[in-house]
Amino acid sequence: MTASTPAVHLAQLNVATLRFPLDDPRMAPFVGMLDTVNAAADDAPGFVWRLVEDGAADATALRPAGEDVIVNLTVWETREALWGFTYRSEHLDVMRRRREWFERHVEAHLVLWWVPAGHLPTTGEALERLADLRVHGPSARAFTFAVSYPADEAALAPHHAADAGTAPVATAPTGTATAPAGRG
Repeated sequence: MTASTPAVHLAQLNVATLRFPLDDPRMAPFVGMLDTVNAAADDAPGFVWRLVEDGAADATALRPAGEDVIVNLTVWETREALWGFTYRSEHLDVMRRRREWFERHVEAHLVLWWVPAGHLPTTGEALERLADLRVHGPSARAFTFAVSYPADEAALAPHHAADAGTAPVATAPTGTATAPAGRG
């Protein structure tokens, strides 16, 4: 490993409850932005990986959190890289219009956590981290942009899954890894 290669990456899960089915005409503007936003993510500095359904360009058909909930699971080199993509790219256009397409969440819908470089989180792992955040609030195990933790604290973080009523889920990654050539 070279000095410039980080030992950890940042995993991110966000969930969104659809207001309408994806094939509803009211969702057409969102669906129409998917390829552009996903391509921007794939080309963004610091991007490592994103979950996609086998044989598809995105993960919108995967529903591990419920039939009306879509998931976005990604890995980034740093918190700053993810922040830059989220708030300083084409992705911001989707964020600004999200209330047109998604229900307002009353509990945490985004979770961040550190993973060893090269690890591709499963949807089970990601949903467990979200459950941890919802029950215990931000910690080194499961945090947010607003309350984040450095990677070195993650190794010392207690595991709260049993307290949250969920056990760690050991599953193979759902979907297919995608990373541009030369990355991830």
